Amino acid sequence: MFKRGFNKYIYFAVSLLIVAVSLFVTNNLSRKLAHEERRKMEIWAEAMKRFNTIDPDDNLNFELIWQIIESNKIIPAIIADGNGNIINYVNIDNVPEDKTEFFRKKIAGFRTKNRPIELMLDDERQYIYYDNSILLKYLEEFPYVQFALVAAFLLICFWAFTSDKKSEQNLVWVGLSKETAHQLGTPISSLLAWEEILKTQGINENILSEINKDISRLRTISERFSKIGSAPIIKEENIVEVVENSIAYLRKRTSNKVNYTVAHTSEVIAAAINIPLFEWVIENLCKNAVDAMGGIGEISFNIQSQGGNVLIDIKDTGKGIAKKHFKDVFKPGFTTKQRGWGLGLSLSKRIIDDYHKGKIFVRSSEVGRGTTFRIILNG
Repeated sequence: MFKRGFNKYIYFAVSLLIVAVSLFVTNNLSRKLAHEERRKMEIWAEAMKRFNTIDPDDNLNFELIWQIIESNKIIPAIIADGNGNIINYVNIDNVPEDKTEFFRKKIAGFRTKNRPIELMLDDERQYIYYDNSILLKYLEEFPYVQFALVAAFLLICFWAFTSDKKSEQNLVWVGLSKETAHQLGTPISSLLAWEEILKTQGINENILSEINKDISRLRTISERFSKIGSAPIIKEENIVEVVENSIAYLRKRTSNKVNYTVAHTSEVIAAAINIPLFEWVIENLCKNAVDAMGGIGEISFNIQSQGGNVLIDIKDTGKGIAKKHFKDVFKPGFTTKQRGWGLGLSLSKRIIDDYHKGKIFVRSSEVGRGTTFRIILNG
């Protein structure tokens, strides 16, 4: 665990180092290339000046100056007089018919990037406005492209670490659940044998009936644990009946000062569930509610069908949850009880989200007034 966490920080540090070095090197190259382009444009401007004053019979110098002027193939440039009238331009494509406005905007853009070069020809002051070459533009954009690639790399690393951590948590859940189911198997078998022995001893039938219910409950709990990690069978059930059966069991095993109520829009509301696992969720929510109420209060269920989904609201009159903890309550280990494990709601969320493809969340809560959880299931 420590090694994996340490590797994570190494990846992040290396990625940041790559970005920092890349930005430094690229900015340095950009400055040098911009300076070099400035020198080339100054030479080009000088060639333009001499081209206008050279003796036409001086073929050697004429050819050399002409080659210098023609050598500029990548730097866009505009030559204009002091009034902004365009004299000439090079390396600028797609010039529209309305040249005046087009070049006015071009000159304004060029001025923001490079200081114009002043040129004196026959006592006339002219200016050369030029843009960065396509090479310099690509070089300036390169750090942003590289930053995007590094950011994508970091996101992939984060996703990989998160998936790895979640996979490890799943293995812990599955291993713990399977082992619990296995450990429960032996005492349950022993209790079944003792039940048969008690039947032969003339024990009161009501007592035997309650013992049988508790043993059946233990078998159900064992079955629930055994289903963790494997794909449970999900089928349509009457959710109203399932909830009422769960409450009937809980009524006998919680304080008689806790009042349970169930409201529903229909006697039969179908939802795709696995009964043992869903009952586990209901029990976890109710037990948490009873603890939050201190064994005195009301737990109310509201079941309704809406837009192809089944909505179940579970409301208690307990001490409530601070808004900042609405999501924390579903994290493993989070608890407000002195002796709590903080696993009940985490397990409930896993059952609803992963196995039933539904949702469970804190719909509303007010400290000192109570909490309402909502479960959304596929209808």
